[in-house]
Parts: sequence; C-alpha cells; structure tokens
Amino acid sequence: MESTMTFYQELQLSSTGSKQLIKNTTDKKEKRRHILIYNFKVYLVMVFCVAVVTLYSKLTGSENSVVGVTVLLAVLVLRQADFGIKTTHGLLSIAGIFGILIAGPRLSNMLSPIPAFFVNVFCIMLLMILGCHNVIMYNHSTFVLGYLLLQGYDVSGHAYLLRVEGLLAVVVLVRIAEGLLAGMVICMAIFYKNQKNRPYRRTFLDLFREFDLSSARNRWYVKLTFIVSSAMLVMSLLGLPRAMWAGIACMSVCLPFTGDCMGRAEKRGLFNIVGSLVFVALYLILPESMYPYIGMIGGIGVGYSAGYAWQTAFNTFGALSIAAGLFGLQNAVILRIGANIFGSVYTVICNKGLDRLAQVVEQRKKVTA
Repeated sequence: MESTMTFYQELQLSSTGSKQLIKNTTDKKEKRRHILIYNFKVYLVMVFCVAVVTLYSKLTGSENSVVGVTVLLAVLVLRQADFGIKTTHGLLSIAGIFGILIAGPRLSNMLSPIPAFFVNVFCIMLLMILGCHNVIMYNHSTFVLGYLLLQGYDVSGHAYLLRVEGLLAVVVLVRIAEGLLAGMVICMAIFYKNQKNRPYRRTFLDLFREFDLSSARNRWYVKLTFIVSSAMLVMSLLGLPRAMWAGIACMSVCLPFTGDCMGRAEKRGLFNIVGSLVFVALYLILPESMYPYIGMIGGIGVGYSAGYAWQTAFNTFGALSIAAGLFGLQNAVILRIGANIFGSVYTVICNKGLDRLAQVVEQRKKVTA
C-alpha cells in the first residue's frame, strides 16, 4: 500500500489510517516520508481551519466565529459523506439543514426553557432525519453539534443578520465580487461534485416515508433528540450557563447501539477531567499573552489524536479558553467537568430507561395482537 499511495492520497487518510500506515511500514526511508506527510497534514488542516474561522470572524464579526466552525465542519464532512438518497435530493437536505441552523438556535434562545425544549426537540429530530439516514456516515455529529454551538454562542440584531448571511450563501454583494462563497452554497457544490456518481435507491421524501418507530435507526433518532434536549432543559432550569456542553456530551455518548454507550460515557467523563487539568496547568504556566493560543494547541492535539479519548481531552482547550475569560478559571473548569459528567451519566441512564420502555411497549403489543 505504501508504494502505491500518492502524496494526495495520504493526505486523505484519517489520523488512525496514517498512524497505521506508519506502523506497518518497515522501510526506514518510506516510514520517514509517511511521518513527514502526516505532520504536514496535521498542520495544514490546522492552518486551513484557523484561516476559515478568522475570515468568517472578519467578515461577520468576532461573535460569529462559530459560524465559520459550523460551515467548516460541514464542508469537511460533505466531502466524503452522503445522505443515503439521490445526490440532487441531498441538496434539499443541505438546504433544510442550514435552514434549521439559521432559525432554530435563535428561536430557542428567545424562549423560556420549556418552549425552548420543544423547539430543540423539533429541530434536532429534523436534523437527524435529514442528515443521518445513512447511519454509518455519522453525519448527525456534525449537524447537531453545529446547532448546539450556534445556540450556545447566540447573537441578535445586526450580528444575527450577518450570521444568517454567512450561513446562507454569500455575505454581501461586494463579497461575491471578491469571490467569497460561504456556507450552504459551498457545501452544496462540494457535496454534488463528490457524490454525483454515487448510486442511489432513495429520494428525499423517502427520508420521511421510511420513518418508523419499529426501526432501530428511528428509535435512536428519538432517543438522541430527547436526551440532548432534556439535558439542556435541566441545565437551563437550574440556571446554569453553557447548557450546550451537556447537550454535546449527550450527543457524543448516545450512540446507535446502547451497548457502546457505557464505554463512550466513561471516556467522555474521564478525559474531560484530564483535558481540564492539562488546560489548568497550561493556563498557570504560560504568560497571559499566550492564552489565546491554548485553543490552537488543543486543535493540534486533536489532529494528532486517533482515538476518541484524547480527542475529547484536547477539545476541552478551546471551550475552556473562552469560558475562563467569562466565568473565571475555577468556575469554568468546574462547569465544564460537571456538564460533561452529567451529560454522560444522564445519557446512559436515559438510554437504558428508554430501551426498557420500548421493550415493554413491544411486549404489550404482542399480547394485544
């Protein structure tokens, strides 16, 4: 494999794939080549991500940098993932997803916790239906994450208008002239280019026609939607900030197969503690002028991490970099760890409870049949 792979093909490998390739290579010269390409890829992705987010921040305001993150994640996913339906109909899914990202987070933040819960349920369920029919692609982790990020870093007024423009297609006519296409148009173009030759059997309407609670996939949709939305509701009712952290933890732990959730929950809780402690050490050791770069260090760490555990640890850096400035270091760390442990434990408990409820319903149906 090592002798036939081109430089470009190696750049397309995941961290796991690159590490496996390096491990399996016996020729020292080839091994050095693979290591150099792997390191180049990590920093190339990091530079690209920083450039996109910075560009979005300059064009739509620093409070909208999260839009750059959301669009960037969508672009990276849609390069390779499909929706399990006809490619041209997949463009409708992208339009629907971005419509939800534009309206849902803003609407839920305008409401009190209980009505906001129902808005979140509606929006997250639609994101699951539109984006995750092909469960193997794991698209929901990108689109639901984007929804939660946009909700957690909410804006209003003129900043919201700029956010809508940034998500939709182009920021303003002058920026079109400059060649800056953004958000939905970029995702649609990349998705169509990469997926147009993929065979299909389903259409856009089949996403809704095939919705059936007897399906394991659709029951998972319902579980994830309820668990994420209700966890955020609990955080909101308790008056705790950063409810999205609990929601993201729930989304990450609520896997399609219940048996996999416990191991994921343990890693989520433990490595959030590890990441938070490492962040605290860096925060205390580094001079204040270096604080803005701690998030970037975390991004590089994620790039080198092939497994979920250390990706989780390094992901805490970016979140805590912002939160420490808002709540103070101690409060930010306590909130981060608490929200993630709560979300992880809550997901495991709800998962088992909902599975048990589904079994009882099925048994009663058989009895009455």
